[in-house]
Amino acid sequence: MSYCLMHERSLFGFEEFAPILRTHHPFVAELEGAELPELRSELRRMRDRERTLARKKRRQARGKGAVRGLSFPGTAEHPLKRKQVISAALKRLNSEIAQRARVEARAQNVESARRALAVRRSAQFRHHPSAEEFRKSDRMRSLPSRKRRPVVHGARIGSISQANKAAQAARDARG
Repeated sequence: MSYCLMHERSLFGFEEFAPILRTHHPFVAELEGAELPELRSELRRMRDRERTLARKKRRQARGKGAVRGLSFPGTAEHPLKRKQVISAALKRLNSEIAQRARVEARAQNVESARRALAVRRSAQFRHHPSAEEFRKSDRMRSLPSRKRRPVVHGARIGSISQANKAAQAARDARG
């Protein structure tokens, strides 16, 4: 269940609400990459504390758990609402972390595709020889070929000669 910001603020004190407020839209975009895991662990710790309090209150209401102190009176409803608000904040933070990871992965894919395209284009065009390649002392040495090697798929190698063999066998069988 989602709550409005004013209702969320009413469930917490000022200090307790600060991490939850940082998960809302304008503030979560300002967080640095290293702050996100720290905030996530803090929210998880807060959620676990509220879950434990709610469980204790439910056990006390059923008469199974011993009353351990009077510092937290009331029913289990208040800690459950607080836990729901913290869980929603944690969900917002996790989605922000996942979104940033997707953006970073997309940027890396684009960069690697650009590098691959540059490599392919550099291999595709003939390189113009520099003047040093044709010095007089090197003229008797064979120069490496500057032609682009045709790429032949492995399945095509030998297929023509096999087709010729099959055709010749068919002609021989007729005559």
